[in-house]
This record gives sequence, structure tokens and C-alpha cells, in this order.
Amino acid sequence: MGDSLKTLLIVGILILILWNLGAGLYYMLADRGTTKRTVNSLTWRIALSVGLILFVILAIYMGWITPHGIGRNPG
Repeated sequence: MGDSLKTLLIVGILILILWNLGAGLYYMLADRGTTKRTVNSLTWRIALSVGLILFVILAIYMGWITPHGIGRNPG
């Protein structure tokens, strides 16, 4: 898997997470508790977040990505 594809996949999932967070806020204000759209949107957000965390852990374990610290000496 190429570096740009991995980055695109992670950024795409982050955008979906933010989209569902915004949708949950909109449904909360627009529906005023009459529907389950807010709960469904926030459930998707949680599921996507957990999936992204598990994907990153798997990618580190498989060696697809390598973690690095901020400010670490590259040498």
C-alpha cells in the first residue's frame, strides 16, 4: 500500500468522522429529540473512530506505517 493511499484513507475516515459529528449536531438542533437520527449519527462516529484506531494499531503491527515522535532526532 502506497504512502499516499494510506494517508488518503486515514484523512478520508477523519473527514467522515467530522461529517457524522456535524450531522449529529444538526439533527439534535433540528429534530429536537423526535427522531433517532442524532443517536444513529453519533453511533456511526464512534464506530468509525474505533475502526480508525484499530486500523492504525494493525498498520503499526504489520509494519505498514512506522510511528515517530515529534521532535525526535532522525539520526
